[in-house]
Amino acid sequence: MDSTTGSTPVDISIGLFQPELLSISAFARRVGLAPSALRFYDDCGVLVPAQVDATTGYRSYSLDQEMRARVLRSLREAGLPLAEVMVVLDGDPDSARSVLERHRSTVRQKSRTADATIAAVLRSLPGQESADGATGDGDGTEPVTRVRLGGAELAGAVRQVGTAVGDDPDHPVLGRVLVEIDDSEVRLVATDRYRLSTRVLKPVVAVEGPERQVLLDAEPLAEAGAWAAGCSAVTVEIGADVARISDADGSGSRELTLWDGEFPAYRDMLAELPKTRHRLIVDRSALLAAVTAHGETGAPADGTDAPVIALRLGEDDVHISPARPEALDDAPPGSTTLRALRIGELPLRIGFDPAVLAPALDASVGPDVLLEISDVTRPVVVRSADQGSFTTLVMPVALTATPED
Repeated sequence: MDSTTGSTPVDISIGLFQPELLSISAFARRVGLAPSALRFYDDCGVLVPAQVDATTGYRSYSLDQEMRARVLRSLREAGLPLAEVMVVLDGDPDSARSVLERHRSTVRQKSRTADATIAAVLRSLPGQESADGATGDGDGTEPVTRVRLGGAELAGAVRQVGTAVGDDPDHPVLGRVLVEIDDSEVRLVATDRYRLSTRVLKPVVAVEGPERQVLLDAEPLAEAGAWAAGCSAVTVEIGADVARISDADGSGSRELTLWDGEFPAYRDMLAELPKTRHRLIVDRSALLAAVTAHGETGAPADGTDAPVIALRLGEDDVHISPARPEALDDAPPGSTTLRALRIGELPLRIGFDPAVLAPALDASVGPDVLLEISDVTRPVVVRSADQGSFTTLVMPVALTATPED
């Protein structure tokens, strides 16, 4: 359609038929997915934005992507591993049907087993016992920073970062958890120099008081976290020398001593991570089981007595095996092969200490885990779509040989 001004034609149809684009926040609300999940699915190549601003990096989505996003969300809520979700979304109808029928059978079996277990435990329970007594409030007058968090969320965060806590008498700060509080979030950080875990929590209500950075001993914090799991919400108060975690209803509290020390500059470490070259998405529980099983027979790394396992990333699978020198084939005899989504260059063979990798997998949540790899000698980022606020860095170990086939 043309309009004429003088003798110069102007096409006024330009822009009229461009697809409507939504910001990541607007699209997230529309389809019922968290923005962190959308970023994860973009990284995985499962749901790529219609447009990414070259200057800001902001993602935009079109309405045409709504159906795919909703199906993706529904399948994930049903517990379908991401690799199999891709088969349903992009495979042929027969393959999709096979995947869905198999998963439905698995879900039904797990439901029957869980129901039987719960019924048996309920039958064995005696009468309800009284709750444990609670410690009273102190009468200190020091000003505090106060934040309210979900009890279960705090407990989960403590458990997750706790897997990266160190046990080195020469470096006691590695046995402590850094807690950072600002006006919008609470961050827990732990590292043993081989792993680094961070978890971000959003306060239930606005934070009161100044920003704080404190160190807490991991063991008493874990005990307080386990107690907080039974509370619907807790209030964390940071004073001059003590942190207090109180049940929001005032029925109990736990006190933790604040410690001095210089925690490793973890933000610098995260900022210096090189660009990701490989992304691997795989069933978390299956990978954890394979890492644990093969770790029992892996050969020691050079200069250590610790066993090592190898992950060889294929085009649409990953092979897990003990890192024996003779196990250099694409799929070594006795290896475990798992279906996986793979983005990046081929091939790649990378080694891990199972005692370091397994806890990182165990601490993650959801059916799938994402491994972001820049190089076989640099930290590997471990995270999941279901808990975008939890990130772990795991150091790989050198293999006896790394073939370039």
